[in-house]
Amino acid sequence: METVWRIESPRLIAGLARMARGDVGLAEELAQDALVAALEQWPESGVPRNPGAWLMTIAKRRAVDQFRRNERYAEKLEEVGRDQQLGEGVLPDFDAALDDHIEDDLLRLLFVACHPVLNTQARVALTLRMLGGLTTDEIARAFLVRESTIAQRIVRAKKALAEAKVPFEVPEGDERVARLSSVLEVIYLVFNEGYSATRGDDWMRPALCEEAMRLGRVLAGLIPGESEVHGLVALMELQSSRSKARTGPNGEPVLLLEQDRARWDRLLIQHGLAALTLSEQIADGAYGPYSAQAAIAACHARARTADETDWSRIAALYEGLGKLQPSPVIELNRGVAVAMAYGPEAGLGIVDGVADEPALKDYHLLPSVRGDLLEKLGRLAEAEKEFRRAAEMTENARERALLLDRATAVGR
Repeated sequence: METVWRIESPRLIAGLARMARGDVGLAEELAQDALVAALEQWPESGVPRNPGAWLMTIAKRRAVDQFRRNERYAEKLEEVGRDQQLGEGVLPDFDAALDDHIEDDLLRLLFVACHPVLNTQARVALTLRMLGGLTTDEIARAFLVRESTIAQRIVRAKKALAEAKVPFEVPEGDERVARLSSVLEVIYLVFNEGYSATRGDDWMRPALCEEAMRLGRVLAGLIPGESEVHGLVALMELQSSRSKARTGPNGEPVLLLEQDRARWDRLLIQHGLAALTLSEQIADGAYGPYSAQAAIAACHARARTADETDWSRIAALYEGLGKLQPSPVIELNRGVAVAMAYGPEAGLGIVDGVADEPALKDYHLLPSVRGDLLEKLGRLAEAEKEFRRAAEMTENARERALLLDRATAVGR
């Protein structure tokens, strides 16, 4: 039942949301009613041949009952397109119950869940709930927060969407570009939290990475002509290909240059490189923010050993990325690449150039990178101090242990 619900619930909620004129709260309620009916009936009758159609039929029946209770019954009833058999105790053809527009509805639901009227945390929670099929408890455990916190975020998000009267549609023109950026941001935030957990005892949370990649692939199938969608898919697949090599026997982090590349997933690398090629073809060779990051990840994926990495190309790609999306974090990463390509002193100059940026005030990777470069320059006392400062700033236990070990090593 859990697997069926995870697969079918996004399609079910998407179709119901269109019928309810974008009321995602009502759509989820109707979907949950259908789930309850399935839990009551399927243990005795067995799982139907087409469980998605069965759930949709039951949900449509609940929708009719719901609309009967309010003053807009006639208007809503016409939207649902109720079959004459509904209400007469006879179920319509299950195979015909799924709407022809379900893929379009999924895309609409994704744009609604990631609407800019919501804050980032709300967008993430609502997307995982509506399109990921995750329970409130699962989302809470994934992000190490209380279940009540996630529940409140979802309730407030639905209320905000209703109050803003967000239309259940795919935006067009300039608005589409901005809204797509929000969708991609949410998906990548989910992936990053799984790839490098910001809090807790685990270095990675693979389930979040897998869910983000699934959503990315769904989006690529829905709007195949958008280069940055394929760029994001490429980026996630290429980064995820290293997952098995990123932790040691006891779950401790293993840094990129120290990883056993034989453990990298070659199939994911192939898929990621193919997605990057498609992105480049659609954009006629131009890079957007996600495809540029994917091109950087591709440099690592193509190198058979750490020494074969094309760091000068990576540095150039970061420079281009910084022009597309100016950010002190990108400049910090460029400093690392320049250090690898042209020496630690050149890299440290770039890193120190952004050291006073307010956005990096609490960013533990700034002192971590400085510590690494100072160590390579033989400035060990300074390096130890930076590693300890980074350890104090991170909220991830595994990362803190790694940084403290590095501090101890250079302080000997």
